[in-house]
Amino acid sequence: MSISSGKGMIRIHPTAIVDSDTDIHESVEIGPFSIVEKGVVLGAGCRIESSVRIFSGTAMGSNNRICHGAVLGCEPQDLTFSSEYSKPLTIGDDNHFKEGVNISRGVKTEAGSVIGNGNYFMGNFHAGHDCVIGHNNILGHASVLAGHVTIGDHAFISGLVAIHQFTYIGQRVMIAGCAKIVKDIPPYTIGDGNPARVSGINSVGLRRAAFPPEARKAIKLAYKRIYLSGENIQQALAGLEGEPQTAEVAEIIEFFKRSERGVTAHR
Repeated sequence: MSISSGKGMIRIHPTAIVDSDTDIHESVEIGPFSIVEKGVVLGAGCRIESSVRIFSGTAMGSNNRICHGAVLGCEPQDLTFSSEYSKPLTIGDDNHFKEGVNISRGVKTEAGSVIGNGNYFMGNFHAGHDCVIGHNNILGHASVLAGHVTIGDHAFISGLVAIHQFTYIGQRVMIAGCAKIVKDIPPYTIGDGNPARVSGINSVGLRRAAFPPEARKAIKLAYKRIYLSGENIQQALAGLEGEPQTAEVAEIIEFFKRSERGVTAHR
């Protein structure tokens, strides 16, 4: 079945329920038994497969694929939640949400829940309210983020990982399967364990991303000073700040300085 959007023809399965007060690009496809609520925005090329529910307050860009049974922009699992104060779920372009993914909209921050571009969410992944997820991340099967978690770019979160609320995961981080994350994980590292510890540099990820040898060496030396020199964190950071820095080392320093929960210790 196709219906006119005023711009063209949207392909909507006859069993789908789509509110008339939506902004849906003419190239969107909506599959059987899916529900798209009032006020939802769907950009060009989005593909909504079967039994998907997209709640009010959700807006997404172009070329997103939402697979069977995914739920986007649902009510936050927060005892203080009131629909009067609900904040949006905003999604960028080229994301892939596999079967059973569940992502809450915001409740306590003005921006609400925000997802960038090019992320891959494996089956049964969950993100709580007010999470911010950057670009080009891979989020493993049945991994879960509590509310207010921030993930940078190009992180790999393995399956069955649990991340505590208000935790920050830096860019190019690799989190091993079944890890329990209770503090921030600094950029370019590997987190593993229950509770997690930093087990080393994400060397494989950096090589695959074509980081030059001198950048990888600078990252390694910075973490040796922070974690293994015998200096406390403040001393190590001050020492690094007093030396010539690569962009990566400057990012590491800034990450430690702005951490509010504290940064995960070395194993």
